[in-house]
Amino acid sequence: MRLFARVLVAGALLVPATAIAQVQPHRAEYALRLGPALNAPRIGTAIHDLSQDCGGWHLKRDIKSEIAVTASWKMSLASRLDGEETRGGNGFRYSAVQVQNGNEREVKGRVQRKGNEVRAEIVPAGGPPNQLVLPPPTLMPVAAIDHLVQQLQAKAAAFPALMFDAEVMGDAFLIDVTEQKPGQLRAARPADKPVSNPSTTSWPVFMSFTRGRQQDQRPLFTVNALVFDNGVIDRLTIDTGLVVVTADLQSLEMRPVPTCPRS
Repeated sequence: MRLFARVLVAGALLVPATAIAQVQPHRAEYALRLGPALNAPRIGTAIHDLSQDCGGWHLKRDIKSEIAVTASWKMSLASRLDGEETRGGNGFRYSAVQVQNGNEREVKGRVQRKGNEVRAEIVPAGGPPNQLVLPPPTLMPVAAIDHLVQQLQAKAAAFPALMFDAEVMGDAFLIDVTEQKPGQLRAARPADKPVSNPSTTSWPVFMSFTRGRQQDQRPLFTVNALVFDNGVIDRLTIDTGLVVVTADLQSLEMRPVPTCPRS
C-alpha cells in the first residue's frame, strides 16, 4: 500500500521548469482515477501550484485521494509539498507531509549543488537527518522538467535524466524518456470538459522511473503523459505493475512571468 500511496504523488513529479525555458508559472487541478478505463472511478484530486519571482520558484502541491479497497474498507491518502527552488536551479528546500489513514509523516529537506557535487539533507520529523551524496548530473525538481522540455524541443527521441524527488523517495530518480507516437497515448475522456491551454506544441512521452543511485534494472513505475512546451502536463497514466492511476487536467490558470534583471 505504501507504493500505491506514493504513486499518487508520482504524477505530480512532472512540474514546470526554470526561468530560461518557455515554461510558465501556473496552477493546474487534476482528477485522479483508478485505472485507464473511460468509466474508471474517480478517487481524488491533485493541485499543482507554481509561482515565480526573481529569486526562483515557489512550488505547492496538494494531493488527496480515497480508495474503496473493499465494500467496508476505504484507504485515504494525502500528500502536501511546499518547496522553493533557486533561480539557477542549484538549490532546493522543501517540506513534505504525507498522511495515510490518519497516520502523518513529515519530512523536511534541502538539496544543494556546489560545483560538481550535489548533496542532500533529509530530516524526518522526530528522527536523525540523513545525508546523501547524489550523482553529479542530478537536477532539482523544477530544473529536471526544463531539461525534459528542451530535449523534446531539440527533437531527441530518447534520453535519460536524473532528478531529485522530494515526495516519493527523498533521493534521485533515473528517468528514461522516450517520445511516443500520438496514437500510443491514452485518449482524453469524453466526460471531461476541454481545458484552454495557450500552448500549441506538445509531445506524448513514455517515462520509466528507477532508483538513480542503485541503478535498478526493474522500474519502480512508468508514466505516460502529454507534455506541453509551457510546462503543462495532461493525460498522465502511472503504472506500478500492480495498479494504474490516471490524472486528467480539469482546470488551468496561467500566470505571468516576472521581469527580472539578468544575473
